[in-house]
Amino acid sequence: MAYVIAEPCIDVKDRACIEDCPVDAIYEGPRGTYISPLECIDCGACAEACPAGAVFFVGDLPAKWKDWTAANAEFFEINGIEAAGGYEKVGPQERDHAIVEAYVAAEA
Repeated sequence: MAYVIAEPCIDVKDRACIEDCPVDAIYEGPRGTYISPLECIDCGACAEACPAGAVFFVGDLPAKWKDWTAANAEFFEINGIEAAGGYEKVGPQERDHAIVEAYVAAEA
């Protein structure tokens, strides 16, 4: 896995990363987006496009979001789309990873 989408993306529906991914490797759940570890080509287009600053090269992922590497990969297992061949083929999924489903934003 080259890139990971972390917590700052929850409930952000900008889709810039999905649109800029040249291999269609970013998938959407109800509250979050996820990068396919099998389809990502390590180009970084998603990180450049992300307005929330939520996309990180796996080696640069802040320690507080270390669980997000597994969450990105497990999203595909949960939804049965491990080798889907691109987001456009399957569209938005009905389930997020449990870490996203359980997320409650801190009050400002």
